[in-house]
Parts: sequence; C-alpha cells; structure tokens
Amino acid sequence: MAIFSRKQPNKDEQKTESKSVKASAGKSAKAVLPRDLSNILAKPRITEKAVAKSEAGVYTFVVKREATKRDVRDAVKAIYNVTPVKVNIVNKQPRKTFSRMKGRTVSEKGLKKAYVYLKAGDTISLV
Repeated sequence: MAIFSRKQPNKDEQKTESKSVKASAGKSAKAVLPRDLSNILAKPRITEKAVAKSEAGVYTFVVKREATKRDVRDAVKAIYNVTPVKVNIVNKQPRKTFSRMKGRTVSEKGLKKAYVYLKAGDTISLV
C-alpha cells in the first residue's frame, strides 16, 4: 500500500502490518549466526612478558578485532579443553614512530590481545 493512497485500508490489513512491525522491531539488528571459534584466536603471543605470565597461569593470545570476551572464552574451551576463570582484552592502537636508523616515520600495526586466566593446575601447551 502506498503512503498517499486514496484507498482506505481494511482493518485486517492494519492488524497484520502492525504485528509484523512489532515482530521485526523486537529482533536485534545483528543476526544470530553460528560462530567459527577457530578464527577467533589468531595466534598465541609469545614475548618475555607473556612467557613469564604463563608460568602464573595467564596466557596471552592475539585475537580478531571483532572478538569479545565471551568469544575468546568459548574458543579457548573448544580448542584447548580448559575453562578460563577470567578473560581481559586489550586493544592496542596503531601508532607512528620516528625510526632513527631509517630516518623516517614508521607505523606500527595495532592489535587486540586477550589475557586468559586459568585456575591453578590447568595449563595450555602453546609450542
């Protein structure tokens, strides 16, 4: 039915239109899609700090930009068969620095890190 129609709508049509509008408004904008958990964890982050923390039961991973704490928790459960106690996410912004060696501005890529805390006794073999 057009907006400026001269024809009067039936009452049955109005009821069905209002029900369909309410039903579509109730759903969130995001569609619920099945998640591919294998792509959430990009790679483990192995640095001096990460290795020192892994001895205390905290493991560091580079994760996808759109990953949430719940996604990371579910991915660790599925891939490594351990249940995390807590997950912290750090979003490292890209930055530009001046390289003295090259004599020009160099850009560092940004990334998203996840710190996964496991209970005492649980370990993950990253190597």
